Amino acid sequence: MKSILEGYADAATPSFIAAYDQLSPEVIYEHVLDLLPTKICRIADIGAGTGRDAAWFAARGHEVVAVEPVCELREAGQILHVSDRITWLDDQLPDLAELRPDQSFDLVMLCAVWQHITEHDRALALPRLASLLVPSGRLIMSLRHGPGGKGRPVFPVSVDATIKTAEDCKLQLLRRLEADSVQEGNKALGVYWTWLALENVR
Repeated sequence: MKSILEGYADAATPSFIAAYDQLSPEVIYEHVLDLLPTKICRIADIGAGTGRDAAWFAARGHEVVAVEPVCELREAGQILHVSDRITWLDDQLPDLAELRPDQSFDLVMLCAVWQHITEHDRALALPRLASLLVPSGRLIMSLRHGPGGKGRPVFPVSVDATIKTAEDCKLQLLRRLEADSVQEGNKALGVYWTWLALENVR
């Protein structure tokens, strides 16, 4: 994980940050938009990057904890997206040790993160993510398939194994959907995504 975080830190140039931040959340989340909360709620955005998505949720009235371990991205986000509805946190999977034990969320988002976590850490991370959810809270994940960016290695992701581990954590599958990448460069490399939506049934 250290090398991956360093890769993102090295890549966090103004042009990279601008390109990341200009992607539209409505386009990114088009396959799960109907599963996102409509009432005001608490959201955890794990791997928040520049806060693009956190800001989108905050603009809709939600309270967001934006978790981002890469200082360069986190600091850029704090400048780009000033909001009293966003709380920034320097923390990372699998432990999320900086989140208070009493913190819980209606929605946990994990967009373009899972591929950077080893199989061992995924087994630790999913129970931790499940523990953050209120009853009937939802976890929405995008799982990347294909090569990673330069300096930012990825690990193969088994969708079935992810679902099985989630079900062992009392997370019920609501949706599984494969989709093309929204970025043309990734699409040219053969990158595609699996979207998973899971609900806490504990």
